[in-house]
Amino acid sequence: MSQNIPGAPLVPGLEASGEEGVNLFTMAPMRVALVEDDPLLRKEIHYHLKQQGFLVFAVNSGRSLDDLLITEPIDALVLDLSLPGEDGISIARRMRVSIPSIGIIMLTARAAIPDRLKGYDAGADIYLSKPVAPEELTAALMSMYRRSRLMNKVAVSWVISLQDRSIVSPYSDEKAFLTNSEKTLLVGLTQASQYLLETEVICEMLSQRPDVDDIGKRALESLVSRLRKKLSALSPEGAEPALKAVWGVGYQLCIPIEIRP
Repeated sequence: MSQNIPGAPLVPGLEASGEEGVNLFTMAPMRVALVEDDPLLRKEIHYHLKQQGFLVFAVNSGRSLDDLLITEPIDALVLDLSLPGEDGISIARRMRVSIPSIGIIMLTARAAIPDRLKGYDAGADIYLSKPVAPEELTAALMSMYRRSRLMNKVAVSWVISLQDRSIVSPYSDEKAFLTNSEKTLLVGLTQASQYLLETEVICEMLSQRPDVDDIGKRALESLVSRLRKKLSALSPEGAEPALKAVWGVGYQLCIPIEIRP
């Protein structure tokens, strides 16, 4: 298991960086999750992408990736095919369903056509053979970045800013400021399959933060009520609620949200 870099999020098997190096991005840097169980290769790819200006989160398994996605929005996934436990094919298939917009680059030493077809069938956008040339990996990610920026310009979305913990809507010039718990809830729902999370999952997710006590269902209901008022103030008159309760399950997000650092 890899060790965390000082200052990185406290997720098992997680390293994060991106503040150093040459930033090629004119807007927000692309947020990349690297899933690779080989410590040396993970470190090498992590360092190279960081130097190219990407914000990189390096993990060693599908489970660590799931922990990461609870709190961090990810634009692209660089995924090793052969992993202990859940393999890359299974992870890619899950990610394509839960986060349809994510870019997936699959890395593997298996270069045979049947293996490549399995990767594409699982949802991979690009299939690169190991050892991968750093320049080729950078070019593939930059292609995804340009495509995603173009799509975001076309889509009408609400926007969460992680830096100042605020949300703006496409219908208002005003912004609403979020508490840490409100931000965590919205980010979690945005990353979830069908934008839906079970009540127990939300309570556990919010209770993981060190500055809060365990959150129960009643506290969650109060949090959701306050958040709905903030979102309603930024919505057109008569619009459907941006956040709805799904009876017997939990809560579902009903608006498109783009997450920016």
